[in-house]
Amino acid sequence: MSPVPGRGRVSRPPRTLGLSAYSLILGLLEPLAPALLRARARRGKEDAERLHERLGQPQALRPPGELVWLHGVSVGESVSLLPLAEALRTRRPDLTLLVTSGTRTAAELLARRLPDGVIHQYAPVDGPRAVAGFLDHWRPATGILVESELWPNLITAAIGRGTRLALVSARMTEKSALGWGRAPATAQALLQAFDLILPQDAETDSRLRRLGASTGPQLNLKQVGAPLPCDGAELGRMRALTEGRPVILAASTHPGEEALIAEAVQPLRAAQPGLLLIIAPRHPERGAEVAEMLTAAGANTARRSIGETPEPLISAYVADTLGELGLFFRLANVVVMGGGFVPGIGGHNPLEPARLGAAIITGPDVFNAGQTYADMFETVAALCAPDQATLTRHLGGLLDNPAIARRMGEAAQAYAAQYGEALDRALDQLAPLLPAKD
Repeated sequence: MSPVPGRGRVSRPPRTLGLSAYSLILGLLEPLAPALLRARARRGKEDAERLHERLGQPQALRPPGELVWLHGVSVGESVSLLPLAEALRTRRPDLTLLVTSGTRTAAELLARRLPDGVIHQYAPVDGPRAVAGFLDHWRPATGILVESELWPNLITAAIGRGTRLALVSARMTEKSALGWGRAPATAQALLQAFDLILPQDAETDSRLRRLGASTGPQLNLKQVGAPLPCDGAELGRMRALTEGRPVILAASTHPGEEALIAEAVQPLRAAQPGLLLIIAPRHPERGAEVAEMLTAAGANTARRSIGETPEPLISAYVADTLGELGLFFRLANVVVMGGGFVPGIGGHNPLEPARLGAAIITGPDVFNAGQTYADMFETVAALCAPDQATLTRHLGGLLDNPAIARRMGEAAQAYAAQYGEALDRALDQLAPLLPAKD
């Protein structure tokens, strides 16, 4: 492997005392992995039918020819890979694309939305044998990892097999940087194993450089992509069911947020006849829990996952299904983005509703998309509600003044549109790492 000039610096697997110790310890613990994975599967945390993939024992056939591997661990990272996978599929149809993820929810969503012909697998655990089995089977020429996927055994083994590596839309919090800073030689060796690193923002760029990385232009994959799709017939059906009713969507919510949002909505009902609150929890498996909470709070509640619909007497609807946010973003008058009303989550990507012209409100704790939200707040393309009372006031104002909500949505859509060229720039950066065309 010969690095792209000015990007990566290594042509052999990085070796430090820390990496050797890590590999030894993981190798000793690896025999426990099957039992641990089976226990997780019993709790619904793993796909019991596909544990062999997590153990580096793929059963899917590898197509002939060159293969490029893309990896994002959970839903947010996996979704951010979709525009990149689609663009690579268009630019380089000669390549086989493999996408890996680490969670069941991400796998289910990718199964619905990956382009035709793109293979999905679960990523292996970071044990030496599992990693070796995965890499020896798929033999990727190029690996494109997203955000903060620094798995030492996976990285070193890939380099040892000649795989060119890129870390794109890289994200590193200050807490993670301080942690890696306690093992500076290991951090530097891993980061310099990448031929290309495209940081998500200036803060990440600074932290990565502090740890010894050589970085390229900034790229945030969550800021690119087409509007989320939806089934047109189903949208028509749902619009007919909710015709004449104000609709508030609380999207990607976490425990503690649903109750806060429901309480914020309650005072609006007297002035907004038929007001419908739709809650789409970040993890759809929480649907029954959310519905039970809403019912206990006095709402007439229905759940989408069990085939129920928002009939006229339903005041709260739990959208506990995967891959349908595009439908509910289009249906709502106002979107409340979750993840920002409880500490520690950091908010969720506002550009998905923004691309669809939604009027957006979120909470104050949105460090995961801090600059994006700051820009949108400044241009009134979104609003921040630091507490329940403010959320009620913002919601009421937007429902009472649909022209203002529409202008907010237009400002959000315009903000999202400016990132359209970022993906092309990223593909140009990645091109030297891809296998040559025949």
